[in-house]
Amino acid sequence: MERFFAVISRMKYINRWALMRNTISENISVHSLETAFIAHALALIRNRRFGGNVNAERCALLAMYHDTTEIITGDLPTPIKYYSKAIKGAYGEIEEKAKDTLLSYLPEDLRGDYEPLLGPTEEEEELWRLVKGADKLSALIKCIEERKMGNSDFLSAEKSTLEAIKKLDIPEVEVFLKEFIPAYDLTLDEQA
Repeated sequence: MERFFAVISRMKYINRWALMRNTISENISVHSLETAFIAHALALIRNRRFGGNVNAERCALLAMYHDTTEIITGDLPTPIKYYSKAIKGAYGEIEEKAKDTLLSYLPEDLRGDYEPLLGPTEEEEELWRLVKGADKLSALIKCIEERKMGNSDFLSAEKSTLEAIKKLDIPEVEVFLKEFIPAYDLTLDEQA
């Protein structure tokens, strides 16, 4: 009995932003889909505006799977995950073990196909960098949505997330910030 997809379906039970008061709870399933939409757009922007030649669909697929190890590890809050090099290193080892566990839930003949989806690889470094940008943009969108709901708990998270996005220095992310993020401050009627 192969358990991979039954386990993957549990993404909807892993909530993000555990240290924050949320007006709307966000799970890693919802976050991964939003990240996939954004990663796809970033890849298209790279190809159309920056002379790139990346596979936008593959980028979206990587984003869909980018947080699957959190089914096993849970969503460790960013301040804890990056508190020190020792914790970051230990968490990296835990993520690798979680990846191996997830792969063990697949039939052996499919494991090679799924392995590069469950974490960054050197071969697809360019795509994974776009996924990282999309992941941060999704976090920023969450902060904006919470701020709009009057939740001041996310004000500092919004500021630090925006700073982290700027540090990534990804031109496609800057384009997304400039062209698409302002619409998240609009009401539904203003968006129409």
